[in-house]
Amino acid sequence: MMERVVVLGRGAAGKSTAAAHLGRIAGLPVVALDRHFWRLGLAPMPRDEWTQLQHVLAAPDRWIMDGDLGPYDAPAARLERADTVMVLDFSLARCAWRAARRSRERADFWWWLLTWRYRSRAAVLDAAATFAPGADVHILRTPGELRCFLSTVASKLP
Repeated sequence: MMERVVVLGRGAAGKSTAAAHLGRIAGLPVVALDRHFWRLGLAPMPRDEWTQLQHVLAAPDRWIMDGDLGPYDAPAARLERADTVMVLDFSLARCAWRAARRSRERADFWWWLLTWRYRSRAAVLDAAATFAPGADVHILRTPGELRCFLSTVASKLP
């Protein structure tokens, strides 16, 4: 039974949408990490403060936390509590198209988006293996795989 889910992945992969859908299916509250992390002017929260806040956010028994903050992230605090990790490993073309449609993004976002598969993906998977060794890890590479995963979850719930 899923109780604490971390959703990670490339920018504009659809992490928030997937988390909201899973939250409705599983009856879990969703914590959108972007809303907690970014300060005015899109200034990142200092790492030590971010880690402390994640411990507070991860303290409840049930939640879904969506967000991958790329080079600013420190996911250990939430991964240590997770029983399930979803990694949306969608293609660069799909994510770039979605990002271009949704809003103007800064240059550091585009760099992270472009290099995610070769730089951040390995770090995300290593962090999941290190800090959530008992968690079920699901690497979903296409929207179809995500839909199948969500359907499977829904079919297993009462």
